[in-house]
Amino acid sequence: MKIAYLVNQYPMVSHSFIRREILALEALGISVTRFSHRSCAEKIVDKADQQELQKTNVVLSVGVVGLLASLLRIALTRPRRWFHALQLTLTLGWQSLGWLPDKGILRHFAYLAEACVLLPWLSRLGISHVHAHFGTYSTTVALLCHVLGGLSYSFTVHGPEEFDNVRGIALTEKIKRATFVIAVSSFCRSQLYRWCEYGEWSKINQVGCGLDERFFSLPWQSITGEPRFVCVGRLSEQKGQLMLIEAAGRLLAEGFMFKLVLVGDGSFREQIETAIANSRLEETVEITGWATEAQVQQQILDSRAMVLPSFAEGLPVVIMESLALGRPVISTYVAGVPELVEPNLSGWLIPAGSVEALVTAMRTVLQTPVSQLEQMGKIGRQRVAQRHNIQQNAEKLAHLFTTNFLSYS
Repeated sequence: MKIAYLVNQYPMVSHSFIRREILALEALGISVTRFSHRSCAEKIVDKADQQELQKTNVVLSVGVVGLLASLLRIALTRPRRWFHALQLTLTLGWQSLGWLPDKGILRHFAYLAEACVLLPWLSRLGISHVHAHFGTYSTTVALLCHVLGGLSYSFTVHGPEEFDNVRGIALTEKIKRATFVIAVSSFCRSQLYRWCEYGEWSKINQVGCGLDERFFSLPWQSITGEPRFVCVGRLSEQKGQLMLIEAAGRLLAEGFMFKLVLVGDGSFREQIETAIANSRLEETVEITGWATEAQVQQQILDSRAMVLPSFAEGLPVVIMESLALGRPVISTYVAGVPELVEPNLSGWLIPAGSVEALVTAMRTVLQTPVSQLEQMGKIGRQRVAQRHNIQQNAEKLAHLFTTNFLSYS
């Protein structure tokens, strides 16, 4: 069976979970061809991602002339289907930004052009099913390929972006036309139930992201006595790093000595660096920038706990990674996080946006004996191994691909 994986940007430093998923499916005998709308080669730091880059086809590499030529070619060779796709494009474009119709329609017209580029590529490779990650841009293109060429498609929804703009991304229409839909958490599945007819519920399957043996096969490493926190993730508003800087300042004022390492990069880095400087935390807080998977693992192992005070999330893979490495987690009561972190067993959950609660949790970590932190880490490790082993989850996906592909065919 040959399928295509379609992602907005792949490979990407924050999408290692997609790489693990693809490799696990291939190990089960499913042929997966990678497609990315645009390249992010300049941001790749991990050797495994560099290898994936060589296997990935970039749609926008054809340039503007290629996009326009593909539009014209499909219009001439498949006029009826092209007209139906154009109608849907105009409808989706208007719905996406009704108060700015030109911008919404033009953007969706570009999506139609990308679908016209992608369709012949898929045909030449003998691919008749497309799976998109994230229910936004990529799934729109998969939907238009379906209308243009009859290819079946499915998609994985992570949140929170999909739920921030349900009508704008036509989530209900995408579910309706999809062969099946993957939700990465129980919370995610419940939100999809909200936005589709009851008759569509059977299409929605819960399959979480997973980790491979590079995490589960590592020998247990004890927690050092060093007072050190790590936060892994994009530097962005939704991850709550500014609140984390404020909490660090308060703890320092109380007389606690510790290190906080922010692993990642992003659009919010300048604001975070300004906050660090204003609070005079240069000796306490470090930003590493993007890191390889091995470097992330080591940063987690060097810490007493992972802290991720997010305002919005899907199902954070970095929390899985921390627990799999035996480190407890501080995070917030949002989306799928409570499905990963058991309060007072494998970590601490706090109300999102509460600096006071974050300070209390971090203070607790600093005052908790290492032996107790290690016990919490072992509980978390066991839970992740049971629920988020990528081999087991890939088997669920493979079953969905094969059974739905055969029934669709």
